Amino acid sequence: MTSPKKHFCYSSGSPIPHGVFLHQGGINFTLFSRHATRVWLCLFDDVNAAQPVETVELDRTFNKTGDIWHIQVQGAGSGLSYLFRVDGPDKPEIGHRFDMNRPLLDPYATAIYAPERWDFSGFCSSGFDVPGQKPAAGVRSLVTGNGFDWEHDHPLHHPWAKLVIYETHVRGLTVHPSSGVQAAGTYLGVIEKIPYLKQLGITAVEFMPLQEFNPDEITAHNPLTGEKLRNYWGYNTLGFFAPHEGYCSRRYPGCQVDEFKTMVKALHRAGIEVLLDVVFNHTAEGNETGPTLNFRGLDNSIYYLLEENKRHYKNFSGCGNTMNCNHPVVRNFILDCLRYWVVEMHVDGFRFDLASILGRDRNGQVVANAPLLEQIAEDPILRGVKLIAEAWDAGGAYQVGRFPGERWSEWNGLYRDDVRRYWRGDSGMTGAFASRLCGSADIYGHSGKAPVNSINFVTCHDGYTLNDLVSYRDKHNLANGENNRDGSNDNHGDNFGVEGLTGDAAVNASRLRQMKNFMATLFLSRGVPMMLGGDEFCRTQRGNNNAYCQDNDISWFDWNLLEQNREFFHFVQGMIAFRSRHPLLSAEQFYEPRDVSWFSPDATPPDWEQDAALGLQIHVQAGAGQELYLMFNPLPHTVVFRLPSPPHNTGWVKYIDTAARPPHDQCEPGQGVSLRYQPTCHLDGRSLVVLVAET
Repeated sequence: MTSPKKHFCYSSGSPIPHGVFLHQGGINFTLFSRHATRVWLCLFDDVNAAQPVETVELDRTFNKTGDIWHIQVQGAGSGLSYLFRVDGPDKPEIGHRFDMNRPLLDPYATAIYAPERWDFSGFCSSGFDVPGQKPAAGVRSLVTGNGFDWEHDHPLHHPWAKLVIYETHVRGLTVHPSSGVQAAGTYLGVIEKIPYLKQLGITAVEFMPLQEFNPDEITAHNPLTGEKLRNYWGYNTLGFFAPHEGYCSRRYPGCQVDEFKTMVKALHRAGIEVLLDVVFNHTAEGNETGPTLNFRGLDNSIYYLLEENKRHYKNFSGCGNTMNCNHPVVRNFILDCLRYWVVEMHVDGFRFDLASILGRDRNGQVVANAPLLEQIAEDPILRGVKLIAEAWDAGGAYQVGRFPGERWSEWNGLYRDDVRRYWRGDSGMTGAFASRLCGSADIYGHSGKAPVNSINFVTCHDGYTLNDLVSYRDKHNLANGENNRDGSNDNHGDNFGVEGLTGDAAVNASRLRQMKNFMATLFLSRGVPMMLGGDEFCRTQRGNNNAYCQDNDISWFDWNLLEQNREFFHFVQGMIAFRSRHPLLSAEQFYEPRDVSWFSPDATPPDWEQDAALGLQIHVQAGAGQELYLMFNPLPHTVVFRLPSPPHNTGWVKYIDTAARPPHDQCEPGQGVSLRYQPTCHLDGRSLVVLVAET
C-alpha cells in the first residue's frame, strides 16, 4: 500500500462481506476483479470535490484474497464518497477493457451521488489527474449508514389471492402540478397518495425501476417540440443496490436511502406491499461504444456475455449488452442485491424485467434448470418474497407458462392479448377468453402451477394506457424521435371510429363501456390482477405506446382527470371491492369441472368455435359463498341470454352491468337489481353483466 496522505489510516481489511460496510470505527471496502493488476481507492471529503482528497493503491499481497481486493479505512464513516480505479489488460479482442484513468462506481454502492443534471463526459473519458481534462462531474459512490428506525416494520406476506397490484412510477405518480402533494415526484410524495391507494383497494404497489439510473443519458430531442428526451422509465440500471437519487428531496447526500425506507414503512403501515421492477438482464454501459461506468472496467469478460469476437456484446436485451447471469460471480452479485433489498430495505417482492435472460447460460442458450433462477427461488432469505417474471426477452425466448420453478409467477402476456382481442370482437377468441377468465389452466396447469402464477393484466407501462387502448388503432410515437418505428405494432386496440380525443358523445360512451368491460374482466378472472396506475381515471399518453423517454405530461399522472372521470374511478373501485366480497373469484386453485357451467345465450352448451357471447355459472360447493352468473357480449348488437336456474331458495340479482349508467353499472351490497322472476337478461352490444344468487 502507498502511505496515506492525510485524514485516514489503512489496514488490510476483510474480503467478506462483499461491498462496503461500517466496521470497528471505519469502513471496509471490497471489490471483485479477477484480471485486474492494480486497484486504487479514491476518497473524497466532499461529494462535489473535483479531486479526491486521498488516493490509496491496494497492495496485491496484503489487500487481495483470491479475486477480492479489500481495504479497511479507519476513521471514515457514513457520508464518505468514493470511486475506484482499476488497471489491467486493455485487450478487447479477448474481452478485457481495463483503463486505469477511468474512475469507476462501486457495483455494491448503496447510494450514488450525482449533480442535478447528470454529466458523464468527464467521468467516462478521463481520470482525475490528466491536465486539461474535465474532472469527474461529481458522480460518486456514497457510503450510507444503518441507523434508520424501522419501528418494528415487518413484511406483510399477503396471500397471492389477496393481491391487487398497482403498477406505477415514483416520479410520474405525483410530479404533475395537479397531484396536490407537497413532495411532488418523490418517495415522500408516494406517501401522500397512500389514502388514495387505500380508497381504491390496492394491496401491492409495483414500482417501475428505481435502482439508480442516469435520466440524462439520452442525447436525442423530441422532433415535434425540440425538448430534450430523458430516460424516464429507468430501465438502464447504473447502481443495483442504490435507490434513485432523483426521487428524493436531495436534502443531504444519501437521503434517498432514508426516504425510500420511510416510504416502504408508510406503505406497510397501510397494508400495502412493495414490489420492485428490477433489471438484471443488462446494464447502463451498453455495447462497445457505450460508457465505462463500473462492470466493464472491473472485469468485462466475466460480467457480460460476449460474441465470438469478444470486442462485441451479445444483445438479448435489445439494449446493447447482456449480463452473464449464470456465471457464479454474477449470480452471487444478483443474489446479494436481492437480499439487500429484502433485508435492509424491507421490500416484499420483485418483478424481473426480461427474466428469460436470467435463464441463459454463458453461451447465451436458454437452459432448463438455470442455476440463478433456482437459487433465487430456493434462497433461504428470499423464500418469503414474491417473484414475478417477465417471461420473455429480446432474443426470441418466450416462456409464458414454461418459466421454470413453481415459485415464479409470470406476467401473462397471453391474458393481455386474448382479452383484448375477445372484446375487440375478433372471431375465434371465445375459448381462449374462457381459459384466461378461469386462471389459464391451459398455460399453467401442465407444469404444476396454479392461477396465482398468472399475473393478469390488460395494460402495463409497456404499451397503451387503458384509455388509449380504446381510443387509438395505431401508435403515435413520433415524439420519441424514432420515426414511429419503436413500440409494438400489435396492440389489438380500437378507436370506435375516431382516432384519438373526440367530442363525439356516442364514441366516448362506447369507449367508456369498453374500458368497463376490460376492468370488470380483470377483476372477475382467477389469477392475480395487475392494473396500470392511472387507468382508473382514464390517463392518456395520447397514443404513445412506448413513452420511455417522455418525462413530461405525456407520462405524468394528470390528477384533473380523476374528477373528470369520477364515474369510471367508482366503477374500478367497485370491481375491486366486488372481487374482495366474492373470494371464489380469487381462489388459488383452478376451477374443477363441477365448479363451473358454460352456456351460450340460449342456455345450451357453447360452440367454442362459433359463439362469441358467453355465459359462465360459478357454483359454490358446500354453501361457501354466493353463486355467480357471468355473461359476456363482445358483439356490437344486443344479445338475449336465457338464465339458468339459481340455487334453491335464491334468485338472480344483477350487480354489474357495464352498459348501465351509475349506480346500476356497479351496485353496492344489497342494492342490486332483482331478476328473480325474469327468465332472460338482455345484454347491450359490447357489455358484461354479473348476477349474484341471493335469498
